[in-house]
Amino acid sequence: MSQVNRLATGGRIDRAKPMSFTFNGKTYQGFDGDTLASAMLANGVGIVGRSFKYSRARGILGHGAEEPNALMQLHKGNATVPNPRATQVELFDGLTATSTNGWPNAEFDIMQWVGIIGGKLMPPGFYYKTFMAPQKMWMTYEKFIRKAAGFGKLSLEPDPDTYDKLNVHCDVMVVGAGPAGLAAALEAGRSGKRVIIVDEQNEFGGTLLGSKQTVDGVDAAAWAEQATSELAGMANVTAMPRTTAFGYYDHNFLCALERRTDHIGPVALAGTRQRVHRIRAHQVVLATGAIERPLVFGNNDLPGIMLANSVSTYINRYAVVPGQRCVVMTTNDSGYQTALDIQSAGRTVVAVVDSRHAPDGRLVEAAKVAGIQVMAGHGVIEAQGGKKVTGAIVAPLDEAGDKVTGAGKTLSCDLIAVAGGWSPVVHLSCHTGSRPVWQEDVAGFVPGPTIQNQHLAGAVAGEYRLSQALNAGIQAGATAAGTECAQVFNCGDESEGAAQALYLVPHTKPISRAPKQFVDFQNDVTAAGIELAAREGFQSIEHVKRYTAMGFGTDQGKTGNVNGMAIVAKALNKSIAETGTTIFRPAYTPVTFGAIGGRDIGVLLDPARHTAMHPWHVANGAEFENVGQWKRPWYFPQAGETMQQTLNRECLAVRNSVGMLDASTLGKIDIQGKDAREFLNRVYTNAWTKLAPGKCRYGLMLKEDGMIFDDGVTACLSDHHFLMTTTSGGAAAVLAWLELWHQTEWPELDVYFTSVTDQWATCSFAGPNSRKVLEKLCTDVDLSAEAMKFMDYREGTVAGIKSRIFRISFTGELSFEVNVPADQGHYMWQKLMEAGEEFGITPYGTESMHVLRAEKGFIIAGQDTDGSMTPYDCLMGWAVGKTKTFSFLGERSFTRPDTARADRKQLVGLKPKDPTVVIPEGSQIVMDPNQPIPMDMMGHVTSSYWSECLGHGIAMGTVKGGLARMGETVYCPLADGRVLAAEICSPVFYDPKGDHYND
Repeated sequence: MSQVNRLATGGRIDRAKPMSFTFNGKTYQGFDGDTLASAMLANGVGIVGRSFKYSRARGILGHGAEEPNALMQLHKGNATVPNPRATQVELFDGLTATSTNGWPNAEFDIMQWVGIIGGKLMPPGFYYKTFMAPQKMWMTYEKFIRKAAGFGKLSLEPDPDTYDKLNVHCDVMVVGAGPAGLAAALEAGRSGKRVIIVDEQNEFGGTLLGSKQTVDGVDAAAWAEQATSELAGMANVTAMPRTTAFGYYDHNFLCALERRTDHIGPVALAGTRQRVHRIRAHQVVLATGAIERPLVFGNNDLPGIMLANSVSTYINRYAVVPGQRCVVMTTNDSGYQTALDIQSAGRTVVAVVDSRHAPDGRLVEAAKVAGIQVMAGHGVIEAQGGKKVTGAIVAPLDEAGDKVTGAGKTLSCDLIAVAGGWSPVVHLSCHTGSRPVWQEDVAGFVPGPTIQNQHLAGAVAGEYRLSQALNAGIQAGATAAGTECAQVFNCGDESEGAAQALYLVPHTKPISRAPKQFVDFQNDVTAAGIELAAREGFQSIEHVKRYTAMGFGTDQGKTGNVNGMAIVAKALNKSIAETGTTIFRPAYTPVTFGAIGGRDIGVLLDPARHTAMHPWHVANGAEFENVGQWKRPWYFPQAGETMQQTLNRECLAVRNSVGMLDASTLGKIDIQGKDAREFLNRVYTNAWTKLAPGKCRYGLMLKEDGMIFDDGVTACLSDHHFLMTTTSGGAAAVLAWLELWHQTEWPELDVYFTSVTDQWATCSFAGPNSRKVLEKLCTDVDLSAEAMKFMDYREGTVAGIKSRIFRISFTGELSFEVNVPADQGHYMWQKLMEAGEEFGITPYGTESMHVLRAEKGFIIAGQDTDGSMTPYDCLMGWAVGKTKTFSFLGERSFTRPDTARADRKQLVGLKPKDPTVVIPEGSQIVMDPNQPIPMDMMGHVTSSYWSECLGHGIAMGTVKGGLARMGETVYCPLADGRVLAAEICSPVFYDPKGDHYND
C-alpha cells in the first residue's frame, strides 16, 4: 500500500531504510525514524481504535505522551505489550500492532451500536444507577460489563525479557531536552557539575525538531543537534534519550525509565530491555514543556481531528500531512503556524477559524500574506462525518466566546487542526506534594511553591515563546550550578497576539442536547456529563473526577483536565482558581511491571539472607529455620542426638558455663539528629530524655490503638546518636513505621533513620563464664561488674577489631553482645569460640533461645502478643512512662474503657500439673475440663517448652483476667481427647530476682 500522505522530501526520517509493519492484520510500510503513529498516518490509516464507553471510532489526536486514543497491542505471545501509545512506539521492521478495543475489529465494532443507541442513556454513574439493583443480579451483569470494558491484554506466559535498576547521583538533574532543557543542561555542564539530562523521545530537541524558527540565526533543529553534540562531548554529562522521568519524590529523588531495546525488536536479544534509574539529585531543573489543549465542540472526537501542534510535528519531523483539506480552529497564534506548515506542504488550508475578533501578531500577518482565509470571531461548533471527519460547521461567536451570534456554514474538509492553548506539564512537580497554581495570563496551572531544590524553565512555567524558553533554561541551569550567565537568545518571536481562553465552544443547542462534546477522549467524558455531575451535587474537582472518570486512564487527563475543570467551574459559578485541579500521582506515563520488579523476581523476589557466620554454622551441622528472610541456626545437633536432647544440652551450657548465639539478624536502625531523643520519646512508651551515652534501655513500641507492636534494646551512642534493635522479622516494618510518623506527622523533627542490620554482625554469648571469655580477647575495656554494669555499652577492641560491646541479656544470665562490621563477623565468631573452648563454649540456636527467654518470662512480640495486648496485659506497666510532656504513640488508647476491663486477656505463666507434660502451643484454655472449648474460651497458650534447667514443662499464655487468677487451675482440651491441667503462675520461672544477669 502506498504512503498516500507522505511527502516526497523533508522530515527526519531515513528513506534509505524502509520498514514493513502490520496493523490489524494489514501490512504497511514506513521508514527508519518513524513512530508507529506517523507511519499509520502516512498510510492513510484513520481509525486506530474504539472509545472506552461508547465504542466510537477514534483516530490519532496527538504525537507524544498526551495521546489518548491510539493505544496499541504490540507483538504476540509472551512478548506482547498492552497499551503503549502509537505516538511513542518507534517503528522497526516486522513490528506487529493491533487495536486494543473493537470487535471484531476497530473498523467495524459491534459495540458501536451501544454507543449510538444508548449514548443518551449512559450518563456518569450509569452503572451504579442501573445495575446495582437488584443486587443479586450484579454478578451476572458484571461478567458482560467487564468483557466490554478495558483495553489491552496481558500475556499469561513468562516475560522473555530481563529488566534492571541503577542507583545514580548527580549535581544537576534536567528533566526534558526541549529548548529550555538543552539550554539548562549546557549551562550546568559547562560549569563542570555532574549533570543528567533525560527526555522521553528518541532524540533531544523537543519542539525544535519540527520548528521553522531559528536560534540566533541558526535553524532550530540544527541548533538542537549542535547542543546535543556538545553535551555528548562532556565527560561530566550523562545524556539519556528514550528515558522518561516518571516519578519525583522527596529530597530530589527521581525515578526514570530507560527504554533500551524497545525500538529494536519485540524481545531484547542481549542485555536488559528496560532500566529504572533511581536518581538522587542536588538540584533539579524541570523543563517538561506544555501540552496543547484540544477544543471542545460537537463531535470533536472524529478521526481526522488533531492537535494543531501535532499536525505541524508530523509534517516537519516525519514528512506526513494527515489530510488534504484542512480547517484550523485556534484561540491563539500557534494555530497559524500549523496553517502555514500545511500550505507549505502543498495541501489546502480551507480557513483558519479564530475565536478572537481581532487577532494580530507576526504569524497572523504571515498567514494573511500567504493568502490563507482567516475567519476571525468564529468557531467550529460541530464536526461532521462518521468514520472520519468530512466537514466543519463554523459559526460566529461573541467576543467572550460564550454564545453563537449568527448562522453557521459548513466547510468541507478531511482534517481539523485544533489549537486551544497550552497546559504546562505540572505532573512531576505535583508528585512532590506541590499544588499547582492557576495563572490567568498563562491560562493554565503552573507548578506551585515547593521545598525541593527545584527550578522551572520554559513552557512548564508558562514561558511558551522559544526565546523565553531558551533564556529561562540557561538561567535555570546557571542557578542550579551556582554560576552566573549573561547569554541572551534571540529567536525573533517577540510579536505575538494575546490568546483567548476558550474551554468549551458554544453550540446553537444546549449542552445536554448538542452533539457529544468530548473533554476526556479516552474515557468518553463529555461536557454534558461534567455539567450533570455538578447538578447532582459534586462540587470538589476530585469528586467530579471520580464520578465522571475524567482524568483516569493511561493519559491521566493530559489533554482534557483543564477543559474539564473550566466546565466544572462555570457550572458551579466559580473561577478556575477556586475550583482547583486534581493532583497527579506517579507514574507520569505507564511503567511496565517488569521494569518495576527489575531483577527482583523468581528466586530473587524473596531471597534467603545469610549472616556472616553462616558458613561456620553449615560446617558445624546446624539445622536452620526461616525468620523473615534470614536463615537462622535453629539448633546444633551432635551425632545421635534428638532435637530435644540438643536443646537440653545447649540450654544447660548457657545456664552453667557459656553459650553463644548468632544474633546478627536482629533489626538494627541507626538514628541520628538533634531531635533523636524527642522522637524516641514519642514512639516508645518509656522515657529517653535522660539516657546517658554509653547506656542502653529496653523500649516498647505500640500502635496507635495501644497494642504492642515491637520491642528491643536501644543504645545511646552519643547525645544525638542512637542504635535501635528490633525483632528479626519486624525490622522492615519498624523502619517503615518510624519513617511514616516522621514524614507525615512530625517532619519538623531533625532526625534520620538508616537500616544497618546488614552492616553489623552480632555475637551474643551468655552464661556465668561469658565475662571470662571476653576478657581473653578485650584488654582496652574494663569489663568488671562495677565498671560495666548491666545495660551498659562500650566501644573497644576485641580480637584486634574495633567493636561495639553491649552488656544486655535475653537469657537471664550474665551476657555480652559484640558487634563488628559484617565482613569481620566470621572471624570474630571463630575467635570467641577459640577463647571459650576451655569453658566448653556451646553454640546454640533460636529454639534454645526461646526456651531460655521463656524461663525468664521475656515476651516475643508477635508470638506472645497478637495485636490485642497492651503493656499492662503483659505485666509491663513498668515500661510505660507516666510523666512525659508529649504523648507517646498509643497512650490515649489507655483511656478507652475497653483497655481498662478487668477481664481482658492477660499474659500469665502456666505450670503443667503433670511436670512431664509440655502443653502444645496454640492450645485453647478453658476453666471447665468437661466443656470442650466453649465460644467464650478463656485464652490460649502462646509459648510452651520443656525446661531441662527446671526439670518440668513451662508455658506462657493469655487468660481472661489472668493476673487476678494466680494459683487457679485451667485446662487445655486437645484434639486427641486428652485434657491437660495447668496452674496459673508468674511467667518468670527462673531467677525471679534477676541476680544472674546482674553478676
